[in-house]
Amino acid sequence: MKAAITATAKYLPDTVLTNHDLEQMLDTSDDWIKSRTGISERRILRDPEKPTSYMCGEVAKQLLEKRHIDAGEIDLIIVATMTPDMMFPSTACVTQSIIGAVNAWAFDLNAACSGFVYALNTAARFIESGAHKKVMVIGADKMSSILDFTDRNTAILFGDGAAGVIIEPAEEEGFGILDARLYSDGLNGKEHLYMLAGGSRYPASHETVDKKMHYIRQDGRQVFKSAVISMADVAEEIMKRNNLQADDVAYLVPHQANQRIINATAERMGVDHSKVMSNVAKYGNTTAGTIPICLAELDEQQKLQKGSNLILVSFGAGYTWGGIYVKWQ
Repeated sequence: MKAAITATAKYLPDTVLTNHDLEQMLDTSDDWIKSRTGISERRILRDPEKPTSYMCGEVAKQLLEKRHIDAGEIDLIIVATMTPDMMFPSTACVTQSIIGAVNAWAFDLNAACSGFVYALNTAARFIESGAHKKVMVIGADKMSSILDFTDRNTAILFGDGAAGVIIEPAEEEGFGILDARLYSDGLNGKEHLYMLAGGSRYPASHETVDKKMHYIRQDGRQVFKSAVISMADVAEEIMKRNNLQADDVAYLVPHQANQRIINATAERMGVDHSKVMSNVAKYGNTTAGTIPICLAELDEQQKLQKGSNLILVSFGAGYTWGGIYVKWQ
């Protein structure tokens, strides 16, 4: 038994933060940002009363409506996020309460930008085992909550957003989530992309706030280099394992970190750029939200046909990375 995606949905905040807006806040320019990242604008959830769970709730309600099912039919909710509402309870439990999924159990999964890929593979295993029939997987991050808007190395890159899927047993053999390869490398990756404070190592204090330790920090050059290699490698591995040629791939759906990384991955795979999903120019890097937002947009645009081969690839803090092969049902 394989798991198949049966519904998609996305939520993007209304507030748009453009490169020209950032020019007023930082020593940067629209041309500088676009030439290095491909990003023109991003969405920001400005309302402090609306945390990550708000976006998850909006996605979850859409998913139920699109699938024409009641929340009581959901067996499990997994939320992939690195910006939870709070340390506990989980954002997945808060999402459960928003939609009233009384029969589900719920948990968060943190693999940073690889969170959705990790969570989708995890959810698929519950379907394949026969333990569950309907699992909701959401990737969401309110990155603006951990950004230092005086740091042009990070402030220009990220945006807020969420999206998700419902997965169920595939209706036919040979369809659904057919393969996955997931990796991590804490030995070499843990020091290049992180948020130092807020956990048990450096609990919140006047000192941690004054030193801006609750903001994301990264070694952009090192992360870029590692992301290009890892995403391209795992995409190539997935294709070889499943005897796929470039012409067999309907869409490459990569993590939307940077247009140059996306381009390098596509070139390594030999996939034409017309088959590469990219919305980084509109939304920036929404972390765990990027891949499901791409899937939702492809679905909305009716670009996914039965039998379409999709390769999902990600790379994030940890380091974490991975790839999933989906044959659309």
